[in-house]
Amino acid sequence: MATIALKLKTLHAIGLHNVARVFAYRLRLRLGIHPVQHIAAVVPAGAYFRLPDSPRHTDLTANRQWQEAHHYFGWFKRPSTAIPDWFTNPFTGMRFADVKRPWWQIPDFNPGIGDIKTIWEASRFDWVIGFAQQASQGDTAALDKLNRWLADWSQKNPPYFGLNWKCGQEASIRVMHLAMAALILDQVENPLPTLQTLIRVHQMRIAPTLSYAIAQDNNHGTSEAAALFIGGSWLATLGDKQGRTWAIKGRKWLTNRARMLIEASGSFSQYSVNYHRVMLDTYCMAEIWRRKTNRPVFRPRLYERLNKAAYWLYAFTNPNTGDAPNLGANDGARLLPLTDTDYRDYRPSVQLSMALFSNSRAYEPDGTWNYPLQWLDIPLPHALAKLPPSQHFMHGGYAMLRHDAAVAMLRYPRFRFRPSHADALHVDFWLRDENVLRDGGSFSYADNEAVDTFSGTASHNTIQFDDRDQMPRLGRFLFGEWLYTNQFESITETDSTVTTSVQYKDWLGAFHTRQIALSPRELRITDEIGGFKQKAILRWRLTPGEWMLDGNRVSNGKIALTVTGTMPIERLELTEATESRYYLQKTSLPVLEVEVTSTGTLETELTWETA
Repeated sequence: MATIALKLKTLHAIGLHNVARVFAYRLRLRLGIHPVQHIAAVVPAGAYFRLPDSPRHTDLTANRQWQEAHHYFGWFKRPSTAIPDWFTNPFTGMRFADVKRPWWQIPDFNPGIGDIKTIWEASRFDWVIGFAQQASQGDTAALDKLNRWLADWSQKNPPYFGLNWKCGQEASIRVMHLAMAALILDQVENPLPTLQTLIRVHQMRIAPTLSYAIAQDNNHGTSEAAALFIGGSWLATLGDKQGRTWAIKGRKWLTNRARMLIEASGSFSQYSVNYHRVMLDTYCMAEIWRRKTNRPVFRPRLYERLNKAAYWLYAFTNPNTGDAPNLGANDGARLLPLTDTDYRDYRPSVQLSMALFSNSRAYEPDGTWNYPLQWLDIPLPHALAKLPPSQHFMHGGYAMLRHDAAVAMLRYPRFRFRPSHADALHVDFWLRDENVLRDGGSFSYADNEAVDTFSGTASHNTIQFDDRDQMPRLGRFLFGEWLYTNQFESITETDSTVTTSVQYKDWLGAFHTRQIALSPRELRITDEIGGFKQKAILRWRLTPGEWMLDGNRVSNGKIALTVTGTMPIERLELTEATESRYYLQKTSLPVLEVEVTSTGTLETELTWETA
């Protein structure tokens, strides 16, 4: 009974209208009466793109990541120039043989193929962008490759059968990448008929299930709305009457999603740095398309929220490396790959979104972060943005403290949307360009054990009570009893120190108050805890390297971390765990674990050498 009550409470927090959308969608599919089950289409044979009348962008650097290898999730490379097998998991070699099965009959998680995202990855059409860049410069071999790969995909993925038609968001990403390729190749106004048909076929798949995407309150809704707006307005210009309907619906939901899912402080509903980039890249493509096709501007509220969202990612991104905290869920997504920069380099997205929505540049010198603007003919603004000072992003639940070369990020619970990680009061710490105290990441959505491990409390720099997560897990992607912040202090700054403090109390009565104080040579973290039954474990996940433990102090020669307590410390041990900085990649890192069995205060002092 308690579990049923807990589930009902959580469903109410998600929103009864969203629950109703999902229920209606699944029921109609089960009964075989959903409109998406009764559409049919054929993509004719033929070329999709041609060379531009004259070479363009000849002085720009194209993304050649797919030229000699197949690239997955920003790190896994399979050397090959051949057309990908659209149905094989490149990590395991397992192949999904039933490619002519209607997509709605295929389960989300199938142990026969492993992680479905490994098959979806090549069908996101990242390679379309790179080949289009090369073809725009007059490379006939790249154009031939682009057309052959698209023809092979269309032949082997007939609408609407097989894994690659299963997700409306995956179809939407293909639409957006095809549209950006058409812009690069200057073929928006007069596309080849085969490309026009391919866009229409995708719109027919996306539109009927948009309600389900909207119910997720995440990037599915923004991606599918953007694809309907882009693809629909494109088709309408070409004389397709249904295109106008799709475009109107896409515009409506793009505005709605920006208003509903982007907080006043700029954070996004998924509480994730990488999904924040996915959302911003999506809106960037919609806005670029709007400008290039001379469509009416969106409503002011949309631009206001996107301005805040761009600044949010700017604040979280290291300007020297482009890296950012590995915060929240991370599925390896990177849209609009106009550069061959590392997957974890967020600067191209920051620069593009700041230029479009804030009319400023984030980074002054020239660099790879300017490539997206150059390829899409977006002027680089003259105004240089100022890096935000220490501040709270209150509506999303983040505090960013800065002092010289040191940055500390505190995550605290202010959930208006469902949290995907039990990471309350996690601290991410960066010294110069090194992520000293770090988050665990996600690894895989298909592996139940990995989901439990990486999204659980033990994979974050916080305190775990009684070997349980901070919130009870109700499903693969769902926690119950959402935490809330019941004590909060604004950021206080003096000449030498920046401080703030936050507290939460969980559903079983355990509480945790964390104060952080950052000064030029020290990060001091004070944890007051109580209300647990048996034990509490404080974890510090450290940057990989040679760390030595000496009493209650651990050091790598440059950075030292010391923990003391007002209560007896039962165990202080340097252990090893895993982190996932890229999807489906795991590496080891040292973790300092401090275990206590009574209430009191733990104090962590992290010190470092000055430059």
